[in-house]
Amino acid sequence: MIEVRDLRKQYGEFVAVSGSTFTVDRGEVFGIIGPNGAGKTTTLKMLAGLLEPTAGEATVAGYEAGDPEMRRQLGFLPEESPLYEEMTPVSYLRFFADLYDVPREVADDRLHGTLDRLDLDHRDRPLGDMSKGMKRKVAIARSLINDPDVLVYDEPGSGLDPLTTNYIIEFTRELGEEGKTVVFSAHNLFHVESICDRVAVMNGGDIVAKGDLDRLQAEHGHTEYHVYTTVEVDRSVRENGRYRRVVDTMEAVERTREAAEAAGGSVVDIRTEESNLEEVFLNLAEREE
Repeated sequence: MIEVRDLRKQYGEFVAVSGSTFTVDRGEVFGIIGPNGAGKTTTLKMLAGLLEPTAGEATVAGYEAGDPEMRRQLGFLPEESPLYEEMTPVSYLRFFADLYDVPREVADDRLHGTLDRLDLDHRDRPLGDMSKGMKRKVAIARSLINDPDVLVYDEPGSGLDPLTTNYIIEFTRELGEEGKTVVFSAHNLFHVESICDRVAVMNGGDIVAKGDLDRLQAEHGHTEYHVYTTVEVDRSVRENGRYRRVVDTMEAVERTREAAEAAGGSVVDIRTEESNLEEVFLNLAEREE
């Protein structure tokens, strides 16, 4: 559905994105994460056809980024979404439906259905009188007014309260389940971890890692073993009437068992903790510095 090959964007001597390559399958939710200035927004704008790449190419459903037909199949949500504040949500969405030649009856069914799902009331109130969260929901509805196959969302929950952010992230997950292809960036790694099929990690304009979460954890994360014993062993701490020692290899687990038995005790529990996406991301960022 989406193919990005050697995509590069350079402003004079400054390289914002240096040769990104990735693919996104139909119906996949693909996340792009990275620190501020990593190149996420620039990548998404090139993918949406809003920025011309210095080199490389991006295609969506077989069309080059920026092709008019590609634009009809793509919905874009920028991080900041200025709206026509004198308009109401209904008049605003009808305006964009007209730009896409969506028949009025179809447009009204679609916009009201989407606003219902987003739990947006006060549809005849001017946008200028609405909260940032309400405006964000209208911007999301705008990205769906042409019923696109592909959605490109830049920080969909940015600057919103936690409740609204979670609502929007859950809605994005539902869009993927309905067959939409979604590419989005986010700084909240919990949200990425909860809804993405695969992710790309960007830093300094480069994609430093990509793949499904299990693969990234295996390649760039680590596993901790929390070994609980009935007696004190080296580097253990007392906890609820027993002792806990944290190690990172199965060999160390076995040595802990042997030490406990030598002291007249035993191992009573072993718990495994895997790195989460935030820890993987921090490990990758540290390696690139």
